Amino acid sequence: MALGWSVIILGCIGQLSAQILNYTQPRDLELLEGRLLRVLSRLNLEEEYNTLLVYGKECVFHSLLRKLEIPAVTVLSGSTDYDWSFSTATLVLSCGSDAENEENSYTLLKLQRTRRLIYLDDNSEPESVCMRYSLKEQHNIAMVKSNFDQSDIFYSCRLFQTPNYVEGHFFKDQPIYIENFQNMRGATIRTVPDILVPRTIVYRDEKSGETKMLGYLAHMINTYAQKLNAKLQFIDTEKLGVKKPSVLDIMNWVKEDIVDIGTTLASSLQFKNMDSVWYPYLLTGYCLMVPVPAKMPYNLVYSMIVDPLVLSIIFVMLCLFSVLIIYTQQLSWKNLTLANILLNDKSLRGLLGQSFPFPANPSKHLKLIIFVLCFASVMITTMYEAYLQSYFTQPPSEPYIRSFQDIGNSSLKMAISRMEVNVLTSLNNSHFREISEDHLLIFDDLSEYLVLRDSFNTSFIFPVSVDRWNGYEEQQKLFAEPAFYLATNLCFNQFMLFSPPLRRYLPHRHLFDDHMMRQHEFGLVTFWKSQSFIEMVRLGLASMEDLSKKTNVGLDFLKPSASITEISRMAKDDELDMGIT
Repeated sequence: MALGWSVIILGCIGQLSAQILNYTQPRDLELLEGRLLRVLSRLNLEEEYNTLLVYGKECVFHSLLRKLEIPAVTVLSGSTDYDWSFSTATLVLSCGSDAENEENSYTLLKLQRTRRLIYLDDNSEPESVCMRYSLKEQHNIAMVKSNFDQSDIFYSCRLFQTPNYVEGHFFKDQPIYIENFQNMRGATIRTVPDILVPRTIVYRDEKSGETKMLGYLAHMINTYAQKLNAKLQFIDTEKLGVKKPSVLDIMNWVKEDIVDIGTTLASSLQFKNMDSVWYPYLLTGYCLMVPVPAKMPYNLVYSMIVDPLVLSIIFVMLCLFSVLIIYTQQLSWKNLTLANILLNDKSLRGLLGQSFPFPANPSKHLKLIIFVLCFASVMITTMYEAYLQSYFTQPPSEPYIRSFQDIGNSSLKMAISRMEVNVLTSLNNSHFREISEDHLLIFDDLSEYLVLRDSFNTSFIFPVSVDRWNGYEEQQKLFAEPAFYLATNLCFNQFMLFSPPLRRYLPHRHLFDDHMMRQHEFGLVTFWKSQSFIEMVRLGLASMEDLSKKTNVGLDFLKPSASITEISRMAKDDELDMGIT
């Protein structure tokens, strides 16, 4: 009997418990949804978004979509099959710590900095979740657990600290997301300098023994590292099998994620997509620096100012004045001979502006003839004296090169590096095809080519960017006469962008782009470029002497493995005019 009553009582208790459970579960879910809606509203106030991207299988986020008037995309499989190329502000919601398994590289790049809110309904620890997303270089991560409606506690990932997350209360004035890279706390940024002066000058500090950089590009990289409280780590390129890295080498290391930011500039002629480069640092042209034509020798000035037509007119005037003077003096043609006409004393002296004996009691006609003769002599002598004084003061120069075809008609050759030839050939540049191979001197060694160009050797024409020409123009202010001029009408490309190569998934590339724009905005890039030549002179990499008269500078002085100390010593000892390091 007691056993029966026990069974009945237990059955009633079970039914009552089931009813209570069925009542509390929807109520708890409703409370959780209300809390999460408040979280989404707060995130929208902090940084507006207009699209939701939900990863993972069914969870509380899916039920929230019915209450939101915002476009949403659900990805149950955790990865999209298309490129996320919508120009929208997106918020990513993940149903679990392993719900997002995006494999599309372009979508990953597009959503790398997007804020993520993860719902943890399992036993996942925030530390492990932050570590997992950190390996994917995604750092704007926040997490809530299933008891968020009761605790109001959220977890946010924080880089450069231990532990790698913080625990915050939703109703307290605590940021959910921060810019982690505003303070990198001494973390390193890997870089490789291209060692191309004046934009990058690498040297070893005598006091600290550390490797440092100067130059208008190096200054931008240095100030960026200082701004983020980071350190520059110079990759040992010899371990990678390269002693003197080129721009192409650095770009390849950037693509292989060996280098974060390359201290070099890749031109728009060298890259076809924006995966490894981003905001342009320089906008310039790619033109020719041409030797200033030589002045005409003084012994040729006389032959230049004597025009055959003018000389013929003067001879006719001589004969005409001789005839008129002979006839007017005696009113007879008796003395009219060829010798008297060509060697008439009064006519010759008169046209040369010299005095001559005037006949006594001259007639009115003779006076008029003598007056016209004196006027003609003044005009002729004044004209030629003006020409002579002008040309002796500033002799005219030889013809300028005004087209690419004129290079073939001149005695000058164009010196160019093999790398530039390959780029121009691959682009099928029409101007480059106008220059015959006989007028090209191609250098396989880039360093040798740069030494020749920096020596102002007037036996060659050199291609140069307008940006680099500014440095040459500044140096030529020290010359007695400029050795080269920039032919703005002889450009292979007048609109060329130069950008530092960046690692594709560099998480702080937006800060780097902002830093570059601010340097230009405040005029620091222009200032650094104006100081480049002074820095080169200070380090012994450039000379302040007049190189305009030196046309032959040897290329054997620079050793391929010479250090900056050796180059500086050689420059001070006048063993070379300019070193490249």
